[in-house]
Amino acid sequence: MIERANNPRQAVQDYYPADFSWCYGCGRLNEHGLQIKTRWDGDETVTEYVPRPEHMAIPGFVYGGLAASLIDCHSTGSGSLALYRQSGYELGDDAPVPRCVTASLKTDFQKPTPLGEKIVIRGHITQLSQRKAVVHSELSVAGEVCVRGEVVVVLAPESMLQHAQ
Repeated sequence: MIERANNPRQAVQDYYPADFSWCYGCGRLNEHGLQIKTRWDGDETVTEYVPRPEHMAIPGFVYGGLAASLIDCHSTGSGSLALYRQSGYELGDDAPVPRCVTASLKTDFQKPTPLGEKIVIRGHITQLSQRKAVVHSELSVAGEVCVRGEVVVVLAPESMLQHAQ
């Protein structure tokens, strides 16, 4: 059973409806995916992930697509958390969690991302409206920023919602 709001270990992905839980990056039901977990940490969001050997670009380093995927799915989760909180809810409340999708993804690679070490992605919500959030995220390893991202996320369009039912 998932505990009520304000549990700092709660992840928004655990609250997505089953039909929206298949994403390669953040879908809890995709056994071949990354299954990342995004949660609040004060006023920012955080995701932690340890890359696997198959995420290699060259020996010792992660391929850039993994870093971009982590920033992308962390940001959609961050947007969902922010929109939910803006509506007066916290995880564990009895209202459905909104599902966001990516409208724009920009990544700036600062330095190579080491393979096999814990990656930490921290997000800051810089803009928030009723249907959209802008998330600035930093992907770090051992305190060193490797990738910066700016992601615009929007509520999933009606056509996706209808398809999932």
